[in-house]
Amino acid sequence: MSGPDRPALPVVIVGGLHAEARRATVARLLADVPGSVVLHHDLATAAAGTVVRTVRDATGILSAGEAPLVNDCACCALREDLVPELVRLADAGGTPLAVVELWDSVEPKAMAEVVTAGGFTVTGVITAVDPALVLPYLGNGDDLAEGGLAAAATDQRTVADTFARQLEYAPVLALADSLPGSPEADDEDRELLAQLHPTARRVSVGPGGGQGGGQEGGQDGGHGGGRSGVPGNAPVVAAGGPSATPSSALARAALAGFDVESAAAAQHPACALLPAEADAHGVTTLVWHRRRPFHPGRLYAALEDLTCAAARSRGRFWLADKADTLLHWDAAGGALCVEGAGPWLASLPDAAWDLVPPVRRAAAALDWHPEHGDRCQHLVFTSPGLDRDGLDRLLESCLLTDAEYAAGRAAWERLPSGFDTLLEV
Repeated sequence: MSGPDRPALPVVIVGGLHAEARRATVARLLADVPGSVVLHHDLATAAAGTVVRTVRDATGILSAGEAPLVNDCACCALREDLVPELVRLADAGGTPLAVVELWDSVEPKAMAEVVTAGGFTVTGVITAVDPALVLPYLGNGDDLAEGGLAAAATDQRTVADTFARQLEYAPVLALADSLPGSPEADDEDRELLAQLHPTARRVSVGPGGGQGGGQEGGQDGGHGGGRSGVPGNAPVVAAGGPSATPSSALARAALAGFDVESAAAAQHPACALLPAEADAHGVTTLVWHRRRPFHPGRLYAALEDLTCAAARSRGRFWLADKADTLLHWDAAGGALCVEGAGPWLASLPDAAWDLVPPVRRAAAALDWHPEHGDRCQHLVFTSPGLDRDGLDRLLESCLLTDAEYAAGRAAWERLPSGFDTLLEV
C-alpha cells in the first residue's frame, strides 16, 4: 500500500474511553503540529448500518463520508476504511502527521497493527486519560453495550477491562486535567495511574501543559520477563513537516517511534512487563511471586475474594493439575478472565524452542528454576486501600501444602479441578 513514490506519512494513534480527554489531546496535537490532519470513525451510528468518517484539520472538517458495516462489525468497517483513507492522504502530500483518533471503545493494539500492515509507520500510540476518572472506570464492570459503547453486536467486553487494555498498551499517556465537569484529580488518582503503568511516558495536555509541558514517568519492575519498555524507531518526520525536535512534549511523544511487535510482546502474559512493588499516597501494588503450584480447588473457591481485592490485578500462574499450561490472570471491575496462554517453555521438547520468539526465551531464562523451569506464580495487585497482608495470606492458602507438594505430579494431576468449565476444557 505504500508505493515507492508515496510521501512518508507518520501516523499517531490516539485512543481512550475518556472522550473529553481524548478530544483535548487531539486538539493539542493539531495546534502543536501545524498542518496535521485527524481521521476519526464514529461507531455510534453502527446500529443504523454505517460508520461515519470525518477528516479534519485545525480549521475544521475537510471531508466526511460513510463506510458500510462489514460482517455487522463496526471495528471491521474501520479496518477496511482506515488504510485507504491514509493512502489518499499520503498521495495528496503535504501532511506532516496523520492523527488517528479512535472511537471510545476501540483498542489501540488492533489499529496499530492494521496501520502497520497497511504499509504506514506508526510513530506513536497515545491513550488519553482524565486522572480523576481512572478508578471509576477501573471499577466499572458494566458491559460496553449497556452504555452504547459496544463495537459489535457480539461485543462482550466491559468498561473496566477495555479501559485497562487501552491504558496498559500505550507507551504514552496524555493526562488531561481540569476538564469541564470533571472532578479535580488528587495525589491518590495520580499515584494509581503511575502504579498501573509505571513505564509510561506521561504528558500533560491540561492548561499550560501543551508547550514543552509534561512529566516523565516509568520504572522497570517485576520478576522475570521484565524489560525496560517498548523500544521505538527513530523519529519519522515527513518532508516539509515539523522540525526534527518539536517544542511540544506531546508532539515529541507522537513522533518518538513505536514498535508494534515489541508492544504485542509486552502484553503477552509469558513476558509481560508488570508493575513493581509500590506503596504511596494510599495506593499499593503487591507483587506476588511463588514457585509452588496452586491447588485448583482452593484457588477456584477463592476467586471471588481475590478478584475483588484490588482495582486491577494481572499476571500468570500455574495449577497443579495443569502443570504444562501457562494461565493468564486478568481482572478489573470485579470481573476476572482466566485463559490458557499456551505451554510453559519447560514443558516443550528442546527442538520446539527454536520456534519460540526470542523475547519469550529471554523472559524464561531470566526466571528459570532448576526444578520447575519457567513455571511460576507471578500475580500483581494494584489498588487504593489494598489489604496486602490479608491478600498475601489468602494467596498462600491456595498453594499446595507441604504434603500435597511432596506427593508429586502424578498425584497433582488427580486433584479435582474447578477450572475446567472456566477454561472450557
